[in-house]
Amino acid sequence: MTVERAQMDTCKWMAEADRVMAATYKRTPVVFSKGDGCTLWDTEGRAYLDFVAGIAVCNLGHAHPAVANAVFEQAKTLVHVSNLYYTIPQTELAAWLVDHSFADRVFFCNSGAEANEAAIKLARKYFKDRGEPDRYRIISMIQSFHGRTMGTLSATGQDKIKQGFSPILEGFDFVPFNDFEAVREKIGAATCAILLEPIQGEGGIRSADPQFLENIRQLCDETGTLLIFDEIQTGIGRTGKLFAYEHYGVQPDIMTLAKALANGLPIGAMLAKESVAAAFVPGSHASTFGGTPLVTAASLCVLKTLEQENIIGHCAEVGLYFKERLQALKHRHDSVVDIRGLGLLLGMELNKDGLPLVEACLNKGFVINCVQGNTLRFVPPLIVQKAEIDRLIQCLDEIL
Repeated sequence: MTVERAQMDTCKWMAEADRVMAATYKRTPVVFSKGDGCTLWDTEGRAYLDFVAGIAVCNLGHAHPAVANAVFEQAKTLVHVSNLYYTIPQTELAAWLVDHSFADRVFFCNSGAEANEAAIKLARKYFKDRGEPDRYRIISMIQSFHGRTMGTLSATGQDKIKQGFSPILEGFDFVPFNDFEAVREKIGAATCAILLEPIQGEGGIRSADPQFLENIRQLCDETGTLLIFDEIQTGIGRTGKLFAYEHYGVQPDIMTLAKALANGLPIGAMLAKESVAAAFVPGSHASTFGGTPLVTAASLCVLKTLEQENIIGHCAEVGLYFKERLQALKHRHDSVVDIRGLGLLLGMELNKDGLPLVEACLNKGFVINCVQGNTLRFVPPLIVQKAEIDRLIQCLDEIL
C-alpha cells in the first residue's frame, strides 16, 4: 500500500468515526491498527512507543501471547451464562484476589466506575443494616477521580466533570488531599465512609502522605467509619507492588479495581472484608456481564503472569530508573516543576501547557498524555525496558 493510500485510509476512518460516534472524546489524529508489547502501529505503518498503555490498562503490553491464548481457549469453551450460575474461571479469579489481598469477598462488574458504584452502595447499605440509616455521607478528596456515572461523578472532587449534569447525587463532602485536619473537621455522625486514591492519577499523579493514610485509618477505627481505597489506576502492579496500599502498610475495608485487571478486557472488581461485604445479599446488587468466564479467564492469566514472571519486581526496578531519568530532565530544564509518582505511574509537572509536548512526542513516535493541563503522565506497560525509557527521555530532552 502506498503512503498516499494509507493516509487516505487514515483520513477516511477518522472522518467516519467523527460522523457516527458520540463526540465525547477529543481524539488524537491517529488510527492505531496493531500492537505488540510496548509498540503500536498506525494504519500508515508507523511505529510508536506506547507510554499510555490504554491509560494504565495494558500492563503486560499489547497482544500478549498468554492472554490471547487464554481468551481463545475460553472463547471455545464458555463465554457467558450470567451470574445466576457458578462458573470456574470467575471462582478461581475471586479466590486469587482474596488470597493476595486483605479482602474476604469479591464482587465483579465491568469497569472502574461500576466498581466504585458498588463500593458506594455497599458502604451505605452496611450502615442501613446496622440500624443507622442517617449515616450515608462519604468524604472524598478534592481533585479525585472516581468515574463518570451519576454516582461516581458525584463522588469525584473535580467540578469540570460535573458540569451539565446537575442535580448530582447528594451525600458527598470534599476535603483537600493529604489534609488530615480537614478530614477530622469534616467527619461527623452522618459519615459512613472515606473514599480516596492512594495516588491521584487524573488529579496529577499526587501520592498520599504515609502519615495521612495512617491517621485516616486510625480515625476510621475510632469512629467506625469505612475506609475505601480506589485502586483502579494504582492496582495490579502499577506502583511496583500488587496494590498501592502495600506501600503504606494501611489496609482499607473496601477496595476497587479495574483497568489492568484483564489487560484490556472490560472488568471491574470490588473487594471487601467479610464483616462489610455481608451487607450485600441476593438482590442487593448485580451485573449481567460482571465477571464472565471469558474475561475472568483472561484476568487470571494476567495475574498469574505478573506473579510467575516477576513483572511487578521489574516494574519497581525500571520505575525507579525512569523516575531518576525524569529527575535529571528537571535539573536540565526550568520548565519542569516536579516529578511525582511510584513505580510506572509517574508524572512530570510543567510550568506551561503540556498538550504541545504530547503532540510533539506523537510526531516523534511516542505516545504519552497529559492530565490537569500541565502534568505529563507516563503509564507504560510494566514490561517496558530501560532502553525504551531512554529513547523517550532523549525525545523529551530535545523537545523541552
